[in-house]
Amino acid sequence: MTTTVEKPAGLYVHAPFCRKKCRYCDFYSLPSPSGIGDWLRALEQEAVLYRDRFSLFDTLYLGGGTPTMLGLDDFASLVEILHRNFAFCPESEMSLEANPNDVTRDKLLLFKDLGFNRISLGVQSMDDKELSFLGRTHTARQAARAMERIRESGFPGFGIDLIFGLPDQTEEDWTKTLGEALAFSPHHVSCYQLTLSQGTPLWEMREAGLFLMPEEEQERRLFLAASELLEAQGFIHYEVSNFARGDHHVCRHNAKYWGRAPYLGLGPSAHSFDRGARWWNHRSVKQYCEDLRLGRRPVQGSERLSQEQAILERLSLQLRTRTGTSLRELDGYEKADQVLPGLLEAGLLEVIGERVVPTREGFLVADSLPLTFF
Repeated sequence: MTTTVEKPAGLYVHAPFCRKKCRYCDFYSLPSPSGIGDWLRALEQEAVLYRDRFSLFDTLYLGGGTPTMLGLDDFASLVEILHRNFAFCPESEMSLEANPNDVTRDKLLLFKDLGFNRISLGVQSMDDKELSFLGRTHTARQAARAMERIRESGFPGFGIDLIFGLPDQTEEDWTKTLGEALAFSPHHVSCYQLTLSQGTPLWEMREAGLFLMPEEEQERRLFLAASELLEAQGFIHYEVSNFARGDHHVCRHNAKYWGRAPYLGLGPSAHSFDRGARWWNHRSVKQYCEDLRLGRRPVQGSERLSQEQAILERLSLQLRTRTGTSLRELDGYEKADQVLPGLLEAGLLEVIGERVVPTREGFLVADSLPLTFF
């Protein structure tokens, strides 16, 4: 079989192992290292099944879970599996997620030796009380030490993840975390609003009346405070939750999701997209390994969007980013002439050159904004 992908795709690998589940986390993971060997063997079998369909990649994103929980030998084996089955472009972006209490000098040296050039550190907060509330396994001091080690290692791309919108969090609390984290000069910052998913410990705690989530206006102020502070520090607010210190530090892998480019996901619960079709794997290491042992793709479900659904999805993704959509493309939407003037007047969209892009206020309503055109 020859490859069906004309341009290099993105590769995501899900490492579903953690030392402990965070209270807010809805991603699939197991709070145990047991099963890593079986997962690695199954992962290679899955790679074999897709290596003819997806033969060339220019981004790799190793997420989880906690990829940095893998031992040095297991980590090296994982990369060897990927290179044995797939080809990567010379200037590929190679990213991995890391937890602060996993960052050692030896691991950082190994990551660089294996070709990783971008690391995303799960800092989340620089306040120990907030970290405890979130159920994180590290302290603010450990986060600072990890950021210092990453900077000393000279990692080409260094990003951090932060969470805002915690109960009783003030603008002063939030900007203090931002300021302390920015002191380590990250190249990329992701700011995610805390959301509670059913079944997580924080969901149960809120339902029991143990805390109240912030009001919408407070969440709005925290979002705007981050955007204003980071842009004042030279960052580009290029996607609702993401900021880069220059275009060359934009996450190229995530840009594939927003641009509906092809990508392959390996591992339990991983998602893939190619030629308008999307499919996703079982949220179970046991089922994932069993399917692959029997030579079956571990796919739990799939979908192919209708033309109308694909159009809405495309616009929804475009209006989450600072590049927005072209005026010519927007003219093709039935209600564009009716709604665009009002959105421009309200300061939710602006026209830059030949493109219509969301403003900072527009990012706040990114989920509902595209629906106004239909």
